[in-house]
Amino acid sequence: MVTTEALTYNARDIQSELNWFREVLRTRSTLNAGKECAYADVFEVPAPVMNGSPSAYNDFVKNHNFGFAERFMLMLALVPHIRPEMLDMFLVRNEQTQQVYTEFGGKRGKYHNGFLPTAETAMFILAGNDLEKRFALLHLFSSNHVFFRHNILQLEEVTDGEPVTNGALVLAQDILDMFTTGKVQRPKYSGEFPAQQLSTSMDWEDLVLNPGTLKQYQEIEIWLQHEHKLMREWGMERKLKPGYKSLFFGPPGTGKTLTAALLGKKTGRDVFKIDLSRLVSKYIGETEKNLSKVFNKAEHKDWILFFDEADSLFSKRTGINDAHDRYANQEVSYLLQRMEEYNGLIILATNLKSNVDDAFLRRFQSIIHFPMPTAPERLEIWRKGFSEHVELDAKVDLKDIASKYELSGGPIMNVIQYACLMALNRDSNLITQKDIMDGIRKEFGKSGRTA
Repeated sequence: MVTTEALTYNARDIQSELNWFREVLRTRSTLNAGKECAYADVFEVPAPVMNGSPSAYNDFVKNHNFGFAERFMLMLALVPHIRPEMLDMFLVRNEQTQQVYTEFGGKRGKYHNGFLPTAETAMFILAGNDLEKRFALLHLFSSNHVFFRHNILQLEEVTDGEPVTNGALVLAQDILDMFTTGKVQRPKYSGEFPAQQLSTSMDWEDLVLNPGTLKQYQEIEIWLQHEHKLMREWGMERKLKPGYKSLFFGPPGTGKTLTAALLGKKTGRDVFKIDLSRLVSKYIGETEKNLSKVFNKAEHKDWILFFDEADSLFSKRTGINDAHDRYANQEVSYLLQRMEEYNGLIILATNLKSNVDDAFLRRFQSIIHFPMPTAPERLEIWRKGFSEHVELDAKVDLKDIASKYELSGGPIMNVIQYACLMALNRDSNLITQKDIMDGIRKEFGKSGRTA
C-alpha cells in the first residue's frame, strides 16, 4: 500500500524537478533570442539535489544513474501528463509561415490540445543550433540506451522517410504510474497487451504432481531465486543468454497451467497468460508487431510469460511453397529472437512436444513432462478435491474409482464439481456413488469413451 507520506515525498521531488525544468526552458528561450542570460548553456542550470530522499522518483533516478540529459528527458515526457501548460510556449506561431516553429518539433494529439514533445523538441532545448551537441545527444534515442532497453521511454513510429526525431516521446505507463501514484498498475487486457494475469486461490498442497515432474520444476524455482546472483555477481551474463525458457508438455488437465500460476504465487511474480488468438494475425507483419508489444511491456518486469496451447505459434516451420509459408517462417524466426532476448521466465505449454519446432526445443533450459497421473496420484487428487463440508456415501470407494478410471486432474475436478452440484440440488451434502459415476461418464463422453 502506498502511504500518504510516500506520495508527499514523490510530489515534492517532482515539483523540484519541474522548477528546474522550467528554468532550463527559460534559459533556452533567452539564449535563442540572443539576450543576456545568467547561463552560457542550458547544462549550467543546476539540477536539484535530492539528498537521499525516499521518493520513488529519486530511487528511480539513482538506480539508473541518470544524469542531466536523462532527467530532463524524463520531465519532458512527463510534463504533458501533469503540467501540460508548461509547454504552451512552443505553440507560438511563426508570423511569416503561420505555423509552429519547425525547430521546436512537437505535435498535437488526437484529443490532447496541448503540445506533445518529440525527440526534436528535446534536441532543440538541450542543443539549440549547435550541431556537434545535437550529434552527441543522439545516443539518448538509441535502442541501446537504457530508456529503450528497459522500456522507460519510446519514440512513436514515424512514416518511412521522415526524420526519426519527429516521433513523440512516450513515457511508459508503468513509469507514469510510479511517478504519479507511487505504485505500478498491472496492465489491463487489451489489443496493446493481449494477456491476462494468471492467478489461483489454490496452494502447493493442493497440487498433485508426478515426482519426476516436481523434481524438474524445482530447477525453475532455483533459477528464479538465484538468477540475479548468477548473472551479475558471478559474471555469467557475459557467457549465458538472458532469461529462462521451459516447455511444459503433456495431456490436458495434468497441471501445466496450475503449476505456472502457483510458481508465480510462491515466488511473488506476476504470471501473464498470453492470448494467442489475439496475438496471431493472418495479416503480414501483424503477428510480429503484436509479439513486440507483449515483450516490450514485459521486459525488465520479472514477469512470467505463459503461452498456453502454444502449437499455433511455436509449431514446426514448413517448407517454403508460397508467400504464406515464407512469412509464417519469418514469424517463428522473430519469435525465436525475442524469446532469446527476454530476460525473464517464459513457459510454453503444449499437449504434444512433437508439435513444437526443433529450433525452439534447443533453446529450452528445461523440458518438463506432465504425464497422466498414476492410480495413487489420482487417488490423492480425488481425496484433496472434495470440500470438508461434504460427506461421501459409505458405498463410495475412491481407491477403486482411482484405480479403474484413468482421468487427469482437470477432468477429476470436473467430476467432483458435478457430484457436488447434484448433492446441492437434493439439498444435501452427501455425495453418492451415482453422482460420481454419472460425472465420470460425462467426462468420458467428451472424448468418445465409455465408463
